[in-house]
Amino acid sequence: MKYLPLNPELFVQNRKRFIANMEKNAIAIFNSNDELPSTGDALHTFKQNADLYWLCGIDQEDTMLVLFPGNPDPRFREVLVLVRPNELKEKWDGKRLRAEEAKKISGIGTVIWLDTLEGVLQPWIHLADTIYLNTNENDRKANLVPVRDYRYAEAMKQRYPLHQYRRSARILRDLRAIKTPQEVEVIQQAIDITHQTFLRLLKFIRPGVMEYEIEAEIMHGFLSQRATRQAYNSIIASGDNARILHYISNNQECKNGDLLLMDFGAEYGGYNADLTRTVPVNGKFTKRQKEVYNACLHLHNYAKSLLKPGISIADYTDKVGEEATQVFIKLALITKSDVKNEDRENRAYRKYLYHGISHHLGIDVHDLGTRTEPLKPGMVLTVEPGIYIEQEQMGIRIENNVWITKTGNKDLMAKIPVTAEEIEALMKK
Repeated sequence: MKYLPLNPELFVQNRKRFIANMEKNAIAIFNSNDELPSTGDALHTFKQNADLYWLCGIDQEDTMLVLFPGNPDPRFREVLVLVRPNELKEKWDGKRLRAEEAKKISGIGTVIWLDTLEGVLQPWIHLADTIYLNTNENDRKANLVPVRDYRYAEAMKQRYPLHQYRRSARILRDLRAIKTPQEVEVIQQAIDITHQTFLRLLKFIRPGVMEYEIEAEIMHGFLSQRATRQAYNSIIASGDNARILHYISNNQECKNGDLLLMDFGAEYGGYNADLTRTVPVNGKFTKRQKEVYNACLHLHNYAKSLLKPGISIADYTDKVGEEATQVFIKLALITKSDVKNEDRENRAYRKYLYHGISHHLGIDVHDLGTRTEPLKPGMVLTVEPGIYIEQEQMGIRIENNVWITKTGNKDLMAKIPVTAEEIEALMKK
């Protein structure tokens, strides 16, 4: 790993929270992700199962976690299972974790090797009444490949058909949505890396630079500050490309007079940042560009003011939509007649703001969390309204990450320049 060791108390507390929600006399088993082939004999870069990482902090393939709080032997109430280090494999692929190293990372006192698990797991299963197994229940998932969690669940049900089975994801969905202060500290580190990288970009952007050159600067900024990787594929969209929400071609020239929308974030210690800023390629907004930019910033600040405990994302989105309607009338994008005759299922403002305003953020960029239930203290969300004008070949989005508190929220990106004047001043330098 490139990042510095995290405080193991983060993972200790996460396990305590999960165990507190387990049924009596239950055992929970978690698997790491598969190593997935890309082409020939190559593998995709390994990315750990988010739930397993949330519980133990181990970022290594062929890892398992067994939680059995009712085990008569207290040594085996939390068990971390690792692949046994292999001297030949390590010559090719690098060093694997030793038991003592894994204990320091996870805060788990008992570590066993994967090739010994079979002999001890079955007696534990026989002592338990209920087995918790894990699957990916992110509402946005689109993967139809039968990954390890699903294969393991099928095998366990065939082998132990008379046990009761429960979904760990039902518990984790609620727990992972509420970030502990230790988790927010790590998110803030990812944000700080992203912040410094943005400042670096403001000195680099100019007419004639290619979008992919800016992407390269982002990678340099991230890796030089110990980030693990990009949180997601960076969107570097100049001119009319900015209206494409997930534009990742990043292969066009940034031209004089155009705006440049950059949506990027660092991953650090398993947690992610998610920033969007829109800047003038030549360092100076035109009058119209600044008018639309300030309107977007107004929507951003208005949306942020609404995020507090008790409101749902659905209700919050409706309120932002009402404000966007008035803003777009002032910008002469829609008319009062358009609003009067609008389809309530496809509001008039949606022509110029056609995506959601916020999503949960954490170990997953689109993290687990509800859209319909009231927000709770501890949740971390993005705030990212945009304005996309086809007839003007212009797209503007402004995105920060906020932590919901008991009385409102804390903007974790408050120090990152956001006003048109701040951006122009920094680019001028």
